Amino acid sequence: MRLLTACLFFAALSVAAAGLPRSSAPAEARLYFISPQDGDSVDSEFTVRFGLSGMGVAPAGVVAAHTGHHHLLIDTDLPPLDRPIPNDARHLHFGQGQTEATIRLPPGRHTLQLLLGDHAHIPHDPPVISERITVIVRD
Repeated sequence: MRLLTACLFFAALSVAAAGLPRSSAPAEARLYFISPQDGDSVDSEFTVRFGLSGMGVAPAGVVAAHTGHHHLLIDTDLPPLDRPIPNDARHLHFGQGQTEATIRLPPGRHTLQLLLGDHAHIPHDPPVISERITVIVRD
């Protein structure tokens, strides 16, 4: 938790220096995995359920205070928090306001992390980020 707090502090400093417009988030906002849990073994195709408290979910493009939409980061570090979240195989966007998704991963160990983005896919200030979890995909 200390490492996450330190990372968020330094990320916030770099974002403030960039000066890009960012949507605010309540300090108590929390993003988390409902399932799977850290260390779970899963089939190659499995459902990921996103949890959010202290904020609401709204589709991309909808400007509403204290809302955002989910992004699932797979086997990657956090992207720059002062720019729109990339949209590729490691940064999955759920811009329709989805709160779960079925994904497919190859066998092996994988990391998953959630990052909330605002109407323009930019992380909030402060950023709303889950803990990074590890799942093991069975052969």
